[in-house]
Amino acid sequence: MIILNFSHPLTAEQLDQIEGLTGQPVEAVMDIPSQIDPAQPLAPQIVALVESLGIEPRRWQSEAFLVNLPSLNFSAAVLLAELHGRLGYFPPCLRLRSVPDSLMPRFEVAEILNLNHVRELARARREAG
Repeated sequence: MIILNFSHPLTAEQLDQIEGLTGQPVEAVMDIPSQIDPAQPLAPQIVALVESLGIEPRRWQSEAFLVNLPSLNFSAAVLLAELHGRLGYFPPCLRLRSVPDSLMPRFEVAEILNLNHVRELARARREAG
């Protein structure tokens, strides 16, 4: 699995947690700076970020990707739309949480969000309603 990291660097401990939760080895982590220029339109900036990865169209649909979203909510929303278009589905995403009572600020992997499953459940509720 390849982690597309649009946030803070992941620690060795977090990578171990990810492997434990997914049951898959982390083959690579791509750290992508996600700063944007708020004075410019957002979508083209996100497209440029994704294009900068150099991932060929075939790889988008044949490899396993896990995403650590950027903190800025607007960037995260546009990034998810862009990735859905390239992958054909919503990618799974990391959710980190602070470790309680830690002396120094630390974060652990809380869960892997299966956004595609969330979407399918929502569609079922729409059809049932």
